[in-house]
Amino acid sequence: MSSELLYGGHLLNRRRFLGDMGTGLSSVALAHLLTQQGLLAADKSRGVSDKAPIRPSIDARNPHAPRPTHFAAAAKRVLVIFCSGACSHVDTFDYKPELLKRHGQPLPGADKLITFQGQQGNLTKSPWRFRPRGESGKMISDLVPRIGDLADDICFFHSLTSNTNTHGPGENFMSTGFTLDGFPSIGAWATYALGSENENLPAYVAIPDPRGTPQSSVNNWGPGFLPAAFQGADFNAAKPIRNLDRPRQVSAASDRATRDFLQRLNRKHLKRFPGDTELAARISSYELAARMQLSVPEVSDISTESARVLSAYGADDAENKLKADFAKNCILARRLLEKGVRFVQLFNGAYQTGGEGVSNWDGHKVLHQQYDKHGPVLDQPVAALLKDLKQRGLLEETLVVWCTEFGRMPTFQKGASGRDHNPSGFTAWLAGAGVKAPFSYGATDEFGYQAVDNKLTTHDFHATILHLLGLDHERLTFYHNGIERRLTNVHGVVVKEALAG
Repeated sequence: MSSELLYGGHLLNRRRFLGDMGTGLSSVALAHLLTQQGLLAADKSRGVSDKAPIRPSIDARNPHAPRPTHFAAAAKRVLVIFCSGACSHVDTFDYKPELLKRHGQPLPGADKLITFQGQQGNLTKSPWRFRPRGESGKMISDLVPRIGDLADDICFFHSLTSNTNTHGPGENFMSTGFTLDGFPSIGAWATYALGSENENLPAYVAIPDPRGTPQSSVNNWGPGFLPAAFQGADFNAAKPIRNLDRPRQVSAASDRATRDFLQRLNRKHLKRFPGDTELAARISSYELAARMQLSVPEVSDISTESARVLSAYGADDAENKLKADFAKNCILARRLLEKGVRFVQLFNGAYQTGGEGVSNWDGHKVLHQQYDKHGPVLDQPVAALLKDLKQRGLLEETLVVWCTEFGRMPTFQKGASGRDHNPSGFTAWLAGAGVKAPFSYGATDEFGYQAVDNKLTTHDFHATILHLLGLDHERLTFYHNGIERRLTNVHGVVVKEALAG
């Protein structure tokens, strides 16, 4: 019976068998697509209907096309200001009057305490005075007085904790939710989920400090196992994107004609392989690079800003080049957000050895001297950036995140005049779209050593950021090596108390 098959008790010819097989495979493909987009009805009896994974459907020909949120979003875009080196919370935003009272005394219950770099000395008050700021009277240090003046616009998280006391893994953890290398950054997750509002600029831009990269370098803005299209493009006001400039010997007209000709060839080639997503993605990235030849120099040209704006940010400060350079990066960040870039990651502080020595917030040996240098570099530009975003109406749709990898000890290290690493309690803050302000959530103990009130994990912090973008951190996933991966791993709770309204 070579031309027939026994099928369900009936004789079936080849034509019917092949037809049924075709429709069956089509049904499997449709179910897969619906599952990827979170549209397949789940089994309510198992209690998973509202937690089914949502994996965005990505068009390889246009991977940054705008995509819908999971629910109504408060923020359209995000600015992260990352202070690399572990900025001390007890010298900036976490006021501890008990440190003043018990200055020079041992930390209670911590006899011979050994932390990251060794044995701890006595409790040490902050070298900077704390004063009440704004109408809320929030106590903030004289190290950052201009940011302090904006306290009424800020939501402080005073009870954050980290899983590590080491800089590289700490940066990884704050930027990716994992201490190991190879996981997607929060910016990659955001652009994977939402795409971009601008076709001529990267969806995600990382702006390294003028002095160099953070210790974990590109891991802070890498795509991990997500498609490479979602990694951050790293450039700053002083160093535009590498290999983007048109060669001097090639005229603008000739360059434009060449790009148009290549585009026609690429589109013609793509028609021959309509199902090749890798080819489509490669062509899309080349076309974006071509458009960026015009758009990036324009958005990076800080010289077009008025003298008033340059002065407000400190970009014209001839006596403090470090501040002037960082201020230019802050202006660049505002210009990118203004153009609709989805996610901007702005770094203050770099990992550098030799020359100037340490050029970040890693205040182990001479905290007072080091922070006196870094405080002014951060303070005026960031305060001006927040004011500028607010005046231009951008803050209503932009979530501003200030963070660092972990905090600092309330003691000085034995034999040094600085504070050791402290992952047990530290501060980060949010401002802008969807955030309750002025507001303070959580607290460390009376010395700033450990989080004791409403203790938060970094996963909670990330879950809250995604929520403000209209994304459910438990459902935004990417299937990798047999696991539905999330930014928040299997943890994280949205801090609803910090949400406006």
